[in-house]
Amino acid sequence: MLFDGKKRIPIGYEDFKQLMDGEFYYVDKTMLIYELLTGGGQNNLITRPRRFGKTLNFSMLRYFFDITEKENQYLFDGLKISRYYEKLSAYRNTHPVVTLSLKCAKQGNYEYALDSLCNEIKGQFSKYSFIADSERIKPNDREEFMKILYSEPDAALFGRSIKFLCSCLKQYYGVNTIVLIDEYDVPLEDAYFSGYYDKMVLFIRSLFESALKTNPALEFSVITGCLRISKESIFTGLNNLEVNSIMSDSYSECFGFVQGEVDELMSYYEIEEKSDVMKRWYDGYLFGDAEVY
Repeated sequence: MLFDGKKRIPIGYEDFKQLMDGEFYYVDKTMLIYELLTGGGQNNLITRPRRFGKTLNFSMLRYFFDITEKENQYLFDGLKISRYYEKLSAYRNTHPVVTLSLKCAKQGNYEYALDSLCNEIKGQFSKYSFIADSERIKPNDREEFMKILYSEPDAALFGRSIKFLCSCLKQYYGVNTIVLIDEYDVPLEDAYFSGYYDKMVLFIRSLFESALKTNPALEFSVITGCLRISKESIFTGLNNLEVNSIMSDSYSECFGFVQGEVDELMSYYEIEEKSDVMKRWYDGYLFGDAEVY
């Protein structure tokens, strides 16, 4: 549907910069940043249903925190979080960010899934490959860095790789790393139905425990997914995990659209008369005390 003279409606966009630069209509969810920094823990698990903007929010977090994205600070000008620039200056593009999307592991067998996950991790090593040439990094660590970057899939090696990457980034930048893990439950859900759950849970548990539990170079992490995995928990021993489900009040308005946002959107496109239809089709979720579309 086209609306003459109006901002375009973004359908399927998951990159925050692409959405903002394209002058699409954006429902401002940047207060997620403020809530994380003022009320979050060191490790934050947020579960929400599919199609509620988790991946776009992750992209937004990366552009705000990532030390390599300083040239994109303008993306947040005029948004809600811009009122807190001074208060949050210690985090605004000041930390290295490691971002993993585990949806790549939706494969037919363990070998293909592990290969996809290892390639996803290698993508983060490739992002920061320039640090391997720096004398700030210990010689042995530079050698290990390149070994991981060009290694074949190996559960033991890659299971500890994120912790190692954070350590290298601490040596280079002098600050801790923020870790963002999207769709953490996909590898386990797919493995359960494909018959290799036991193998996959061992790898994911190893990856998470090393990266999130015994990692002195971790600033904080955010983990999202649709499911709360409890059986043979991959979070065993992770005492500092803040779990936020749809029953929690925290972040209740940060995913999906609340009533005021829907009203504002419909007013902007001058289709207020469709509000009953909109409510009938898309309303019906309750996150904490917030009614969400």
